[in-house]
Amino acid sequence: MRFKKNFHIPLIALAVLISLISSFGSILSITEPLLFIKIAVVEQSTYISTFRQTYFVENEWWRLITPILLHFSFPHLAFNCLWIYILGDKIERKDGTLKFIFLVFVSGILSNFFQYYWTGSGLFGGLSGVIYGLIGYCMVIEMETKYQRYDIPPALYLFMIIWLVLGFLGILDLFGFGKVANFAHLGGLLSGVIFAMIYKNIIIKES
Repeated sequence: MRFKKNFHIPLIALAVLISLISSFGSILSITEPLLFIKIAVVEQSTYISTFRQTYFVENEWWRLITPILLHFSFPHLAFNCLWIYILGDKIERKDGTLKFIFLVFVSGILSNFFQYYWTGSGLFGGLSGVIYGLIGYCMVIEMETKYQRYDIPPALYLFMIIWLVLGFLGILDLFGFGKVANFAHLGGLLSGVIFAMIYKNIIIKES
């Protein structure tokens, strides 16, 4: 197995490792440097920084992407890693590792920013925003191949969109799924769709 064709594997491994050593986010000393916004604990008091302080004063720019590596329960981690394994393998095989890496970073950063901008909280994490980015990308690309390029059933796209809507309606909370980063999902989906449209209509046509 060649690493260059399997970037999704070390991505999954890193998410699993961080989840385990941070005890699923409960060890603040490990979790805090990966959060979207800097948090400081001084004499048992917690201070939450602003976006400007975190990025333009402290210059901790890695926080734009690192929340995707945080997971706060085993089901959360298992579900996300499963989808990264499935979608990552399909995209890397068909489109190459570089495009997959770019998709991960773009959808990760935009989904994190969406979640923070609309909720004002930096206490979130997970790969689900990236997963929605991959879903959005595959969905747009597959429209021209009658859903055969990645061999993903159209019903899956419909399910993920319905899941997104149910999250915004608060129905997932009622069924015990806990807090869902709905705006991260939306941001990821939009980033994947936009990237696919740019790739189809600009990059491919010019090449």
